[in-house]
Formats: sequence, C-alpha cells, structure tokens
Amino acid sequence: MTEPANTNPPPRQANKRGAARLAAVQALYQMDVAGSGLLEITAEYESFRLGKEVDGALYREADAQWFRAILAGVVEKQKSLDPIIRQALTEDWPLSRLDSTLRAILRAGTYELMMRADVPVAVIVSEYVDIAKAFYEEDEPKLVNAVLDRISRRVRGEGRGKGQEGL
Repeated sequence: MTEPANTNPPPRQANKRGAARLAAVQALYQMDVAGSGLLEITAEYESFRLGKEVDGALYREADAQWFRAILAGVVEKQKSLDPIIRQALTEDWPLSRLDSTLRAILRAGTYELMMRADVPVAVIVSEYVDIAKAFYEEDEPKLVNAVLDRISRRVRGEGRGKGQEGL
C-alpha cells in the first residue's frame, strides 16, 4: 500500500533578494543602535552572517550585491529618505517616535521605491511588510504597508490605497 501524496506545497523559502532585504534591515538597525559604520557592518555581515550559521541559527543565503546596494543607498540617501517618510506618517507619529527596527524597515523600503524602478511596487511593499511581520505582531506591519503605499503613490504614481486613513 502506498502513502497518499502530500498535497500541501512546501513552505516558500525566502528568495535571495528577500534574505538580502532582511539582512539590510538588521544591519541598519545595528548601525543605528551600536553606531557601527557602513564598511564595518558590511564586512561583518558578508563575512559572518549572510548564508552562515550564527549562534545555532542559519542565516539564509542572500544576494550580497543587493544587500550592499540597499545598505549603502540608505546611508547615502538618508537625508532625503527621512523627509519623505515623515510626510507619509501622520502628525501624531513622527519618525523619531518609531523604534530603530521600524525606521530601518521604512528607510530600506523607501530607498527601493525611489531608486529601484526595475522592481515592482507590489514586490517591495510585500517584502517589507513580511519583514515587519518577522519582528512585530501588532499594528506595525499595517503601518509599514500604509506608509510604503503612500510613498509609492508619491514617488512612482502607483499604489493601492487612498489618502492617509488607516494610521
């Protein structure tokens, strides 16, 4: 007698760009909290984290070039990214009120929306909402979705939402 075939598809593995986005958010957070520099943090992640085992946890293989581009781009463009994010937040939620992880997610997502026209808005928003879900269980993923949607409408003329309701 044969066993029935498993009809459930296997869980979708993070793609290399998705893993690079997550690593970039973690690196941006680390830079913000520890005051690490760009070259130092890039070398650390590429040597010891991307695709490596750290404290018993295996980091997924990531697109190192994508990781570097996001990280360097956010650092280089932060002075222009932050005002765009501030405009997409409601007045009672200034950027300074957000924790370092949420700021890192929004900065990386905003950078991609502004500088990577070759990547569809839906992919960028979805990936960063998924990253937010990895760190938060409450309203933060919804906030990331709403803010990145507003920014996509402003910088690309694309997006799904209407107005600033929902935050």
